[in-house]
Amino acid sequence: MGKLDKPVLELLKDSPEPLSLSEIALNLEEPKKAVYRTLKRLFEKGKINTKGSKYSLLK
Repeated sequence: MGKLDKPVLELLKDSPEPLSLSEIALNLEEPKKAVYRTLKRLFEKGKINTKGSKYSLLK
């Protein structure tokens, strides 16, 4: 598990709607590149969903 996995998952859990890469990076004050790698890993593990350019937790 990467250092951003938990913060990203918590942010998506608390968000009423899906968030974009930019919104996640801004909220976590982390570089987009690091957030993108985290989102890719979480998606591949089946923990999050993506629709277009927005990310959300799998229900």
